[in-house]
Amino acid sequence: MSRRGWMLFVALGIIWGIPYMLIKVAVDELSPASIVLARTAIGAALLLPLAARRGYLRPLLPHWRMLLAFTLIEICIPWYLLGYAEQELSSSLTGLLVAAVPLVGAVLVWAMGTERPGRRRQAGLLVGFAGVAALVGFDVEASSPAPVLAVAGTAVCYAVGPIILSRWLSQLPGLGVMAASLTASAVLYLPLGLAQWPGEPLSGEVWLSVAGLGAVCTVAAFLVFFALVAEVGPSRATVITYVNPAVALLLGVAVLDERITVFTGVGFGLILIGSVLATSRDKEPEPAVVPAAVATDRTAGDGARSREALDVTCDDIARPVAEP
Repeated sequence: MSRRGWMLFVALGIIWGIPYMLIKVAVDELSPASIVLARTAIGAALLLPLAARRGYLRPLLPHWRMLLAFTLIEICIPWYLLGYAEQELSSSLTGLLVAAVPLVGAVLVWAMGTERPGRRRQAGLLVGFAGVAALVGFDVEASSPAPVLAVAGTAVCYAVGPIILSRWLSQLPGLGVMAASLTASAVLYLPLGLAQWPGEPLSGEVWLSVAGLGAVCTVAAFLVFFALVAEVGPSRATVITYVNPAVALLLGVAVLDERITVFTGVGFGLILIGSVLATSRDKEPEPAVVPAAVATDRTAGDGARSREALDVTCDDIARPVAEP
């Protein structure tokens, strides 16, 4: 990987590890719906003009139904569930549980019959979910199972979203899809988000958290991710999945003084090992879930770097990476 690739990789790992901490701060004064409204409104205000100026919105019109489905599954539902879960769960634990997205993605792919997992990948699945069980069984201190189920729902949504991109929106510009999805999410959450907005002024910490979620963890994150894909290719970029939870854990402990136990480390380690094994290639070639993305990555050394970051298509960004 080039020096620029490493810089983008590190930057994105930090940026996508921050949202869990910011959400935890924001839920002290804002409802989950209000947080989603503020975050998507900021993201739409910054990305939509850029996408429109490059002509990336018009090609989306014939695909509005699947675009709406992607918006609901990738943004509207999981971002609300994250806020709901963090009303009780710590930010670090939430980030670690979301790390199971590759495991969920593997299960969905196998259930759809597009791949037959070998023994190594099956073992990885068992190891990964053992890690989830360790976290849930020993680290969760919630009054009900609802927050854990909310995180599980988030993981499922993040695993389904890339499938929609790769199967129905593959040739569309990634920037246009993300800008339109953020705009649609803001419009959908406008009534509920405003209705639940608190009457008293928000604290400075919450305002900074909301601004960070919208400008840094959404807009900057997508732009850096597009640049990373253009630089190193889609498959290498998916490694970021294993960095985000570690950043979330460190920030939760260092900034929010959250508790970390032996089971936290064991569970996280098992999830990472299981995810690597479950999503690795077996010795015999298998049908790829996203053929175009794989083909693009095979030429990452040449073709990927010759593209502009903002010209990345949905083929390139259809990956099991959680955008918290």
